[in-house]
Amino acid sequence: MNLANKITLARIFLVPIIMFFLLVNFNYFPEIHMESFQINYNQIIAALIFIIAASTDGLDGYIARSRKMVTNLGKLLDPLADKLLVAAVLISLVEMGKCDAWIAIVIISREFAVTGLRQIALLEGAVVAASKWGKIKTVTQITAIILMLLNNFPFQFIGVRVDLIMMWIAALVTVYSGIDYFVKNKNVLHFSDKKQ
Repeated sequence: MNLANKITLARIFLVPIIMFFLLVNFNYFPEIHMESFQINYNQIIAALIFIIAASTDGLDGYIARSRKMVTNLGKLLDPLADKLLVAAVLISLVEMGKCDAWIAIVIISREFAVTGLRQIALLEGAVVAASKWGKIKTVTQITAIILMLLNNFPFQFIGVRVDLIMMWIAALVTVYSGIDYFVKNKNVLHFSDKKQ
């Protein structure tokens, strides 16, 4: 197994660790209190691990391409790792009462739909390339999740819910990028339809 795939696997293994710090009740972990802001240390730890995991997303792809280490395993694992990371943290945020369930459902549903499209394309011998909107979607999702994990820090002090605004933006960009993928790759669906 090459270095790029090991980094991708490490991202997958970080998912349950993040969920552990978010969902297990740490009564002995103190909270940070500052004026109108409070946060548990376990949330800070989960946010830091999430940031590390999310930052490896581009790293494994860069290493795979620059060192000519692109493998079929990597092509399968990389998007799977991204989707597991985002879905697990979104579901955890819903459980914690920080994120509306409908937003998590919209984002996760889009990921399933685009994954299905990619699988159909793969069966037809085609490749669904990453789009500009797909990359913007990833950045908005990660930013929104980090802000929610950190209880809207540092914007809590000015009384603006930037975490909620970013999550709404992430949901809208997610939907738009999903539509964009299907519109640009509708030929894959038509070709698959005709073969049946």
